[in-house]
Amino acid sequence: MTALLTTNLGDLPLLGRGKVRDLYAIGDALLLVATDRISAFDHVLATGIPGKGKILTQISLFWFDLLSELVPNHLITADVAQYPVPLHPYADQLEGRSMLVKRASMFPIECVARGYLAGSGWKEYQTSGTVCGLSLPAGLKDGSPLPEPLFTPATKSQDGAHDENISFAAAGKLIGLADALELRRLTLAIYTRAAQHAESRGLILADTKFEFGKTPDGIILADEVLTPDSSRFWEGSAWNPGGPQPSFDKQFVRDYLESIHWNKQAPAPGLPDHVVERTQAKYLEAFRRLTGRKLIL
Repeated sequence: MTALLTTNLGDLPLLGRGKVRDLYAIGDALLLVATDRISAFDHVLATGIPGKGKILTQISLFWFDLLSELVPNHLITADVAQYPVPLHPYADQLEGRSMLVKRASMFPIECVARGYLAGSGWKEYQTSGTVCGLSLPAGLKDGSPLPEPLFTPATKSQDGAHDENISFAAAGKLIGLADALELRRLTLAIYTRAAQHAESRGLILADTKFEFGKTPDGIILADEVLTPDSSRFWEGSAWNPGGPQPSFDKQFVRDYLESIHWNKQAPAPGLPDHVVERTQAKYLEAFRRLTGRKLIL
Protein backbone atom coordinates (compact mmCIF):
# COMPACT_ATOMS: atom_id res chain seq x y z
CA MET A 1 0.00 0.00 0.00
CA THR A 2 1.35 3.40 -1.02
CA ALA A 3 1.00 6.49 1.16
CA LEU A 4 -1.06 9.34 -0.35
CA LEU A 5 1.06 12.41 0.39
CA THR A 6 -0.62 14.98 -1.88
CA THR A 7 -4.07 15.09 -3.44
CA ASN A 8 -4.65 16.30 -7.00
CA LEU A 9 -8.26 17.14 -7.82
CA GLY A 10 -7.70 18.79 -11.19
CA ASP A 11 -9.18 22.28 -11.50
CA LEU A 12 -11.04 22.22 -8.20
CA PRO A 13 -9.98 25.24 -6.09
CA LEU A 14 -7.37 24.27 -3.51
CA LEU A 15 -7.62 26.55 -0.48
CA GLY A 16 -4.59 25.19 1.31
CA ARG A 17 -2.55 22.25 2.51
CA GLY A 18 -2.08 21.77 6.24
CA LYS A 19 0.29 19.36 7.92
CA VAL A 20 -2.11 16.50 7.18
CA ARG A 21 -5.22 17.79 5.39
CA ASP A 22 -5.83 19.32 1.98
CA LEU A 23 -8.77 21.73 1.81
CA TYR A 24 -10.82 22.44 -1.32
CA ALA A 25 -13.68 24.85 -2.05
CA ILE A 26 -16.79 23.05 -3.32
CA GLY A 27 -19.49 25.66 -3.89
CA ASP A 28 -20.98 26.63 -0.54
CA ALA A 29 -19.17 23.76 1.17
CA LEU A 30 -15.61 22.63 1.81
CA LEU A 31 -13.89 19.32 1.06
CA LEU A 32 -11.50 18.14 3.74
CA VAL A 33 -9.13 15.37 2.61
CA ALA A 34 -6.87 13.66 5.14
CA THR A 35 -3.64 12.58 3.46
CA ASP A 36 -1.12 10.10 4.86
CA ARG A 37 1.34 12.85 5.78
CA ILE A 38 2.67 12.76 9.33
CA SER A 39 4.26 15.61 11.24
CA ALA A 40 6.47 15.74 14.29
CA PHE A 41 8.14 18.67 16.04
CA ASP A 42 6.20 21.04 13.77
CA HIS A 43 7.59 19.57 10.52
CA VAL A 44 5.96 17.30 7.94
CA LEU A 45 8.16 14.22 7.55
CA ALA A 46 9.42 12.98 4.22
CA THR A 47 7.70 9.62 4.69
CA GLY A 48 3.97 9.10 5.10
CA ILE A 49 2.05 6.39 6.96
CA PRO A 50 -0.04 4.42 4.44
CA GLY A 51 -3.74 4.59 5.27
CA LYS A 52 -3.29 7.08 8.11
CA GLY A 53 -5.67 9.61 6.56
CA LYS A 54 -8.40 6.98 6.31
CA ILE A 55 -7.90 5.93 9.92
CA LEU A 56 -8.06 9.53 11.16
CA THR A 57 -11.18 10.28 9.11
CA GLN A 58 -13.01 7.16 10.27
CA ILE A 59 -12.16 7.89 13.92
CA SER A 60 -13.44 11.46 13.54
CA LEU A 61 -16.67 10.23 11.95
CA PHE A 62 -17.18 7.85 14.88
CA TRP A 63 -16.80 10.69 17.38
CA PHE A 64 -18.95 13.15 15.42
CA ASP A 65 -21.77 10.62 15.66
CA LEU A 66 -21.18 9.79 19.34
CA LEU A 67 -21.00 13.45 20.38
CA SER A 68 -23.82 14.76 18.20
CA GLU A 69 -26.17 15.23 21.18
CA LEU A 70 -23.59 17.44 22.92
CA VAL A 71 -22.59 19.69 20.04
CA PRO A 72 -23.43 20.06 16.33
CA ASN A 73 -20.57 19.51 13.90
CA HIS A 74 -19.52 20.53 10.41
CA LEU A 75 -20.15 17.21 8.64
CA ILE A 76 -22.45 17.20 5.60
CA THR A 77 -21.51 13.74 4.31
CA ALA A 78 -18.53 11.41 3.99
CA ASP A 79 -20.20 9.28 1.30
CA VAL A 80 -18.36 10.01 -1.94
CA ALA A 81 -21.43 8.88 -3.93
CA GLN A 82 -23.31 11.84 -2.43
CA TYR A 83 -20.57 14.36 -3.27
CA PRO A 84 -21.13 16.85 -6.11
CA VAL A 85 -20.61 15.23 -9.52
CA PRO A 86 -17.29 17.04 -10.29
CA LEU A 87 -15.71 15.11 -7.39
CA HIS A 88 -16.70 11.64 -8.60
CA PRO A 89 -13.70 11.16 -10.96
CA TYR A 90 -11.42 11.49 -7.92
CA ALA A 91 -13.14 8.83 -5.82
CA ASP A 92 -9.92 6.81 -5.53
CA GLN A 93 -8.28 9.72 -3.69
CA LEU A 94 -11.35 10.56 -1.61
CA GLU A 95 -12.90 7.25 -0.55
CA GLY A 96 -12.68 6.76 3.22
CA ARG A 97 -10.44 9.76 3.85
CA SER A 98 -12.57 12.79 3.01
CA MET A 99 -15.51 14.76 4.36
CA LEU A 100 -17.77 17.32 2.73
CA VAL A 101 -18.28 19.92 5.45
CA LYS A 102 -20.04 23.20 6.19
CA ARG A 103 -18.17 26.45 5.93
CA ALA A 104 -17.70 28.21 9.26
CA SER A 105 -15.87 31.20 10.64
CA MET A 106 -13.19 29.40 12.65
CA PHE A 107 -12.19 30.62 16.10
CA PRO A 108 -8.47 31.54 16.18
CA ILE A 109 -7.76 29.33 19.20
CA GLU A 110 -7.12 25.66 19.87
CA CYS A 111 -9.42 24.42 22.65
CA VAL A 112 -7.29 22.08 24.75
CA ALA A 113 -8.67 19.83 27.48
CA ARG A 114 -6.28 18.21 29.94
CA GLY A 115 -7.30 15.46 32.34
CA TYR A 116 -3.80 14.23 33.15
CA LEU A 117 -0.40 15.82 33.59
CA ALA A 118 1.70 15.20 30.47
CA GLY A 119 3.76 16.84 27.75
CA SER A 120 4.19 20.59 27.96
CA GLY A 121 1.92 20.65 31.02
CA TRP A 122 4.29 18.38 32.93
CA LYS A 123 7.29 20.50 31.93
CA GLU A 124 5.60 23.68 33.16
CA TYR A 125 4.43 22.02 36.38
CA GLN A 126 7.98 20.96 37.23
CA THR A 127 9.10 24.57 36.94
CA SER A 128 6.23 26.50 38.49
CA GLY A 129 3.63 24.11 39.91
CA THR A 130 1.15 25.31 37.29
CA VAL A 131 -0.30 24.27 33.93
CA CYS A 132 -0.96 27.19 31.60
CA GLY A 133 -0.81 29.44 34.63
CA LEU A 134 -3.38 27.41 36.61
CA SER A 135 -2.12 26.34 40.04
CA LEU A 136 -2.05 22.62 40.83
CA PRO A 137 -1.44 20.67 44.05
CA ALA A 138 2.14 19.76 44.95
CA GLY A 139 3.44 16.22 44.53
CA LEU A 140 1.94 15.30 41.16
CA LYS A 141 3.90 13.04 38.82
CA ASP A 142 4.29 12.78 35.08
CA GLY A 143 1.06 11.00 34.12
CA SER A 144 -0.91 11.91 37.27
CA PRO A 145 -4.63 12.66 36.97
CA LEU A 146 -5.52 16.31 37.53
CA PRO A 147 -7.97 17.20 40.31
CA GLU A 148 -10.43 18.10 37.54
CA PRO A 149 -10.14 18.49 33.77
CA LEU A 150 -8.67 21.82 32.70
CA PHE A 151 -9.47 24.04 29.73
CA THR A 152 -6.18 25.48 28.48
CA PRO A 153 -6.58 27.40 25.20
CA ALA A 154 -3.74 28.03 22.78
CA THR A 155 -3.22 30.33 19.84
CA LYS A 156 -3.31 28.72 16.41
CA SER A 157 -0.06 28.93 14.52
CA GLN A 158 -0.55 30.30 11.01
CA ASP A 159 2.92 29.48 9.71
CA GLY A 160 3.52 25.97 11.05
CA ALA A 161 5.30 27.17 14.18
CA HIS A 162 4.35 25.82 17.58
CA ASP A 163 1.03 26.83 19.13
CA GLU A 164 1.38 29.01 22.24
CA ASN A 165 -0.63 28.45 25.41
CA ILE A 166 -2.66 31.46 26.52
CA SER A 167 -4.75 32.27 29.58
CA PHE A 168 -8.53 32.09 29.60
CA ALA A 169 -8.58 35.87 30.01
CA ALA A 170 -6.45 36.26 26.88
CA ALA A 171 -8.81 33.93 24.99
CA GLY A 172 -11.73 36.08 26.13
CA LYS A 173 -10.05 39.20 24.78
CA LEU A 174 -9.30 37.44 21.50
CA ILE A 175 -12.75 36.03 20.74
CA GLY A 176 -15.08 37.71 23.25
CA LEU A 177 -15.92 36.54 26.76
CA ALA A 178 -19.29 34.99 25.88
CA ASP A 179 -17.79 32.78 23.16
CA ALA A 180 -14.79 31.90 25.35
CA LEU A 181 -17.12 30.75 28.13
CA GLU A 182 -19.14 28.64 25.69
CA LEU A 183 -16.04 27.08 24.14
CA ARG A 184 -14.76 26.20 27.62
CA ARG A 185 -18.10 24.60 28.49
CA LEU A 186 -18.24 22.62 25.26
CA THR A 187 -14.59 21.55 25.44
CA LEU A 188 -14.90 20.16 28.96
CA ALA A 189 -18.27 18.51 28.24
CA ILE A 190 -16.88 16.79 25.14
CA TYR A 191 -13.71 15.75 26.95
CA THR A 192 -15.70 14.25 29.83
CA ARG A 193 -17.96 12.27 27.51
CA ALA A 194 -15.05 11.08 25.37
CA ALA A 195 -12.95 10.12 28.40
CA GLN A 196 -15.86 8.03 29.71
CA HIS A 197 -16.12 6.19 26.40
CA ALA A 198 -12.35 5.68 26.21
CA GLU A 199 -12.35 4.28 29.74
CA SER A 200 -15.08 1.81 28.76
CA ARG A 201 -12.68 0.61 26.04
CA GLY A 202 -9.73 0.27 28.41
CA LEU A 203 -8.09 3.53 27.35
CA ILE A 204 -7.21 6.77 29.13
CA LEU A 205 -7.80 10.05 27.30
CA ALA A 206 -5.04 12.14 28.86
CA ASP A 207 -5.60 15.28 26.82
CA THR A 208 -6.95 16.45 23.50
CA LYS A 209 -7.62 19.57 21.45
CA PHE A 210 -10.65 20.74 19.49
CA GLU A 211 -11.39 23.36 16.89
CA PHE A 212 -14.70 25.19 16.73
CA GLY A 213 -16.29 27.49 14.20
CA LYS A 214 -19.33 29.69 14.05
CA THR A 215 -22.12 29.52 11.47
CA PRO A 216 -25.36 31.52 11.27
CA ASP A 217 -26.88 28.70 13.35
CA GLY A 218 -24.28 28.90 16.11
CA ILE A 219 -21.07 27.17 17.24
CA ILE A 220 -20.07 23.86 15.65
CA LEU A 221 -17.30 21.34 16.21
CA ALA A 222 -14.96 21.17 13.21
CA ASP A 223 -11.77 19.69 11.74
CA GLU A 224 -10.71 16.33 13.23
CA VAL A 225 -11.90 15.02 16.58
CA LEU A 226 -10.23 12.82 19.19
CA THR A 227 -7.75 11.08 16.89
CA PRO A 228 -4.23 9.93 17.80
CA ASP A 229 -2.98 13.04 15.97
CA SER A 230 -4.83 15.44 18.28
CA SER A 231 -5.07 13.43 21.49
CA ARG A 232 -3.06 11.40 23.98
CA PHE A 233 -4.64 7.98 24.41
CA TRP A 234 -2.92 5.75 26.95
CA GLU A 235 -3.25 2.04 27.64
CA GLY A 236 -5.35 1.91 30.80
CA SER A 237 -3.97 -1.39 32.09
CA ALA A 238 -0.37 -0.15 31.79
CA TRP A 239 -0.92 3.31 33.32
CA ASN A 240 1.71 4.03 35.96
CA PRO A 241 2.37 7.69 36.90
CA GLY A 242 6.00 8.68 37.13
CA GLY A 243 7.09 8.72 33.50
CA PRO A 244 5.92 8.45 29.90
CA GLN A 245 2.93 6.17 29.37
CA PRO A 246 2.37 3.56 26.64
CA SER A 247 0.37 5.52 24.08
CA PHE A 248 -1.54 5.32 20.80
CA ASP A 249 -0.23 8.57 19.36
CA LYS A 250 2.85 9.69 17.43
CA GLN A 251 5.21 9.13 20.35
CA PHE A 252 6.83 6.19 18.58
CA VAL A 253 7.75 8.52 15.69
CA ARG A 254 8.99 11.23 18.07
CA ASP A 255 11.14 8.68 19.92
CA TYR A 256 12.73 7.53 16.67
CA LEU A 257 13.50 11.11 15.59
CA GLU A 258 15.08 11.80 18.98
CA SER A 259 17.17 8.63 18.67
CA ILE A 260 18.74 9.82 15.38
CA HIS A 261 19.46 13.25 16.91
CA TRP A 262 17.62 15.17 14.21
CA ASN A 263 18.07 18.91 14.80
CA LYS A 264 14.33 19.51 14.20
CA GLN A 265 15.07 21.82 11.29
CA ALA A 266 13.94 21.45 7.68
CA PRO A 267 14.25 19.32 5.71
CA ALA A 268 12.60 16.66 7.88
CA PRO A 269 13.94 13.12 7.53
CA GLY A 270 12.06 10.07 6.33
CA LEU A 271 11.16 7.07 8.45
CA PRO A 272 12.47 3.50 8.11
CA ASP A 273 9.99 0.76 7.24
CA HIS A 274 9.78 -0.65 10.76
CA VAL A 275 8.79 2.75 12.19
CA VAL A 276 6.17 3.22 9.46
CA GLU A 277 4.71 -0.25 10.07
CA ARG A 278 4.68 0.14 13.85
CA THR A 279 3.04 3.56 13.61
CA GLN A 280 0.36 2.33 11.20
CA ALA A 281 -0.35 -0.58 13.57
CA LYS A 282 -0.73 1.86 16.50
CA TYR A 283 -3.26 3.97 14.61
CA LEU A 284 -5.23 0.91 13.48
CA GLU A 285 -5.29 -0.41 17.04
CA ALA A 286 -6.56 2.96 18.28
CA PHE A 287 -9.42 2.74 15.76
CA ARG A 288 -10.28 -0.83 16.79
CA ARG A 289 -10.19 -0.08 20.49
CA LEU A 290 -12.24 3.11 20.25
CA THR A 291 -14.89 1.95 17.80
CA GLY A 292 -15.04 -1.79 18.38
CA ARG A 293 -14.61 -2.30 14.64
CA LYS A 294 -11.78 -3.43 12.41
CA LEU A 295 -10.73 -1.14 9.55
CA ILE A 296 -9.56 -2.72 6.30
CA LEU A 297 -7.22 -0.34 4.48
